[in-house]
Amino acid sequence: MHNGEFNDKIACVVGGTSGIGQAVAEALSALGAKVSVTGATKEEAERFAAQTTAAIEDASVLNVMEADAVTRYCRRHGKLDVLVNTVGIGFAHKELEESYMVDCINVNLIGVGRVCVAMYPALKTAGGSIVNIASMTSFFGSVSNPAYSAAKGGVVQLTKSLACLWGKDGIRVNAVAPGYIRTRMTERKYQDAEEATRILGRTPLGRWGEPADVVGPILFLNSSAARFVTGAVLPVDGGFLAA
Repeated sequence: MHNGEFNDKIACVVGGTSGIGQAVAEALSALGAKVSVTGATKEEAERFAAQTTAAIEDASVLNVMEADAVTRYCRRHGKLDVLVNTVGIGFAHKELEESYMVDCINVNLIGVGRVCVAMYPALKTAGGSIVNIASMTSFFGSVSNPAYSAAKGGVVQLTKSLACLWGKDGIRVNAVAPGYIRTRMTERKYQDAEEATRILGRTPLGRWGEPADVVGPILFLNSSAARFVTGAVLPVDGGFLAA
């Protein structure tokens, strides 16, 4: 990835103000891409802008639950080479309550779909690539986060369907399925000694993942090295799914 692969490419990381999204945005910038990121709130965007050392073109506020806001934001992009959808929320042990279930599915699945559709013209112009963030829970149920699991299962099918639909336009659509990565979303689990021990006991590589561990697979899927890869879902989980 150090051969100019992303030099002057136009990239957008939705949900790129923290966690995996921030790591991806900063890596793309370091490799020469012109990167825009979004956060759900003004505070998120400002915090990212204050702490990052990367040359980010723009850090904007975007609530993917607001269809009009998504449309307006995406119209700002006349051409887009790389779209990475890392936006996500979860409400542990609350998602059977309707309000939490609706919000969870609206952000994690419908919001991702909104962004993909609204960015389609810009992606078609560039012959661009999309990488969505699925999850291990796309493949098995979650006791603590059933709506999150359902939404992430939907992300897998959305990814495959858009890959089939937009392949004729030269747009590739793939996803990564992270395992237990140390981010704010998983803080509750890795700070719980019993839960953390259980997780590590099933993870063949014997450690938690870091946001940087997910960057390489995302860069690969957006690169010319993956030019014949579309509709794929790549686990990045330290072997958890295989165990």
